[in-house]
Amino acid sequence: MTDSLTVQGAFEMLMAGNKRFVAGSPEHPNQDAARRTEVAPGQNPFAVMFGCSDSRLAAEIVFDRGLGDLFVVRTAGHVTGPEVLGSIEYGVSVLGCPLVVVLGHDSCGAVAATRSAVQDGTTAGGYVRDVIERVTTSVLAAHAAGRSEEEDFIDEHIRHTVDLLLDRSRTLAEAVAEGRAAVVGLSYRLADGTARLVTAKGIDMKTDAAA
Repeated sequence: MTDSLTVQGAFEMLMAGNKRFVAGSPEHPNQDAARRTEVAPGQNPFAVMFGCSDSRLAAEIVFDRGLGDLFVVRTAGHVTGPEVLGSIEYGVSVLGCPLVVVLGHDSCGAVAATRSAVQDGTTAGGYVRDVIERVTTSVLAAHAAGRSEEEDFIDEHIRHTVDLLLDRSRTLAEAVAEGRAAVVGLSYRLADGTARLVTAKGIDMKTDAAA
């Protein structure tokens, strides 16, 4: 599948699945025994999905995909580290995925906790503090821009994550520059299931195209 898909084709396939999910008419592709047998020898996903670990945000469900379609990486607040970057690079350079998606969502606990930490000076203990520290740059940038709505903070963090991936990963940046891959940021609405485009690198479209 990946070998024949363009960057644009991969994005359109992903968003078509989300539209089916929102409409309540999922096709559940590639979820049967035949597909299980087909992908057992190896995987050929068409997108890397880097999303928040929130239990309400299962990529294969909300984009109506199946076995072998998505290479999924998840962390709380979609914060990055060496393991995340290595996993995404693997998806692009080894598996040949033409699309990388950063998937954020409303009512994100990591963003809310970071906003509280910035505003009140309170923070969590243990490694949760590390998550909050990694989201802080996004929250501060939203504050500096005069933003006040929750959606603004979510969007800023999605944009920051997309930029961070391209800044830190030479492999990913080169793939985008050469037209072999694109990185997009989507914001998922928990109530209605829609995925809205926030930012895109390596693919030409308006940010309201997927709303």
